[in-house]
Amino acid sequence: MSERLDSGTVAATEDKTMPMVAYVMYLLTFATGFTVFIGLIMAYANRAAAGPKMQSHYTFMIRTFWLTIAWAIIGGLLVLFGGIFSLILVGVPFLMLGFFICGAVGIWFAVRCILGLVYLSRDEAYPRPMNWLI
Repeated sequence: MSERLDSGTVAATEDKTMPMVAYVMYLLTFATGFTVFIGLIMAYANRAAAGPKMQSHYTFMIRTFWLTIAWAIIGGLLVLFGGIFSLILVGVPFLMLGFFICGAVGIWFAVRCILGLVYLSRDEAYPRPMNWLI
């Protein structure tokens, strides 16, 4: 688990197993609904002891979780509000917006997890772990 540099020194590569398992847990959430919590616990538990490359992935996963939760709550509240007031047709736009937000958040979550796996498979740090978008 090390690679030789041109100067003859050996640089140790960080173990990618735990971040990979955490990313897979995040993606399995679409099928199970709860494995994201296992991935989140893994990210929090392993972030402090990880090297800089893997720390960027753990930070990215933790931030992805909390941003997803925040946007899902906003979308869910809009669906709830829109559902209640759709009887008088005032809530229909809120209902549609809430469903759009929830769908977009699901796609955004999947894209972030897949991009994280791509960077991890290349043995690279995630370049912008604190970014809001991708």
